Amino acid sequence: MVALSNPRAIDLFLDSLSAEKGASANTLEAYRRDLDDLDSACSRQKMRFEQIDVDALRSYVADLSDQGLAASSIARKISSIRQLFRFLYRDGFRNDDPSTTLKAPKRQRPLPRILTEQEVDRLIEAARFNASLQGPTPKRQIRAMRLYVLLELLYATGLRVSELVSLPASAAHQDGQFLAVVGKGSKERLVPLSDRAKEAMQAYRTMLGEDPTRNQLKNRQWLFPSSGQSGHFTRQAFGRDLKSLADDVELDAASVSPHVLRHAFASHLLQNGAHLRAVQKLLGHSDISTTQIYTHILDERLIELVEQHHPLSDLANKNTSKRGN
Repeated sequence: MVALSNPRAIDLFLDSLSAEKGASANTLEAYRRDLDDLDSACSRQKMRFEQIDVDALRSYVADLSDQGLAASSIARKISSIRQLFRFLYRDGFRNDDPSTTLKAPKRQRPLPRILTEQEVDRLIEAARFNASLQGPTPKRQIRAMRLYVLLELLYATGLRVSELVSLPASAAHQDGQFLAVVGKGSKERLVPLSDRAKEAMQAYRTMLGEDPTRNQLKNRQWLFPSSGQSGHFTRQAFGRDLKSLADDVELDAASVSPHVLRHAFASHLLQNGAHLRAVQKLLGHSDISTTQIYTHILDERLIELVEQHHPLSDLANKNTSKRGN
């Protein structure tokens, strides 16, 4: 077997994920962080991945727990480790796979934090108002319009934030009622596009085209272009802008994020009668079990229906009494 340094092993593994599974840049970055941490632990013991055994891996996982790492974070690191060693065994860099007996800690999946419909309305209306103002500079006005469009699109479609910020410029030219989105694993799905979201995108496109400091949008790849390395607006920058807006409308900024708005999209659909399978499709979940985290919304809705309509419930009796009067 050819001796392989740990950084080289990580590079080869990530190359295989990219080529064989079409892993996104964000996914590859997450794997690299996990495996770089394992490499650091191995380097302290002057040990290569080809040499590490199951006891050493178990000791590493125990150290993670002692450091107070959350069960979800440990489970994610174990998943990364398993896939790395499966790759090393499959491609002949090891004669065995020492990760097969690693056990992830049991964890309870927390319920997602949810914003109410009124709170989402406050955010979007504040962003819309800011976008309608004449900014001190074209760049400031474009920033305000960009945040408004991002919020309209996110709440209208429930896109993942990585899908949203990397929408192509052609998304602004959609005349139909659906938006084609490339999600995890390069899978494409269609999501309905509201009239408000379409109008906001068109206004944003027009504003970009009228800005003399920028090229025409038709010559750009991304709907939300940026001068950064990716070429498009980043999810981190969107998160910062959203928290600043939450402060402006007196919401707890710590509880507001693009992902929380995605949760709001799903929860509000279910609260208003949408089917769980439909929400699964809109969110781009490959497995219904991922979407089932929202079933507490359905449970609350069922309780509400029973309390309002069951003949023996106090609320139903009060309503009947009022009608009788």
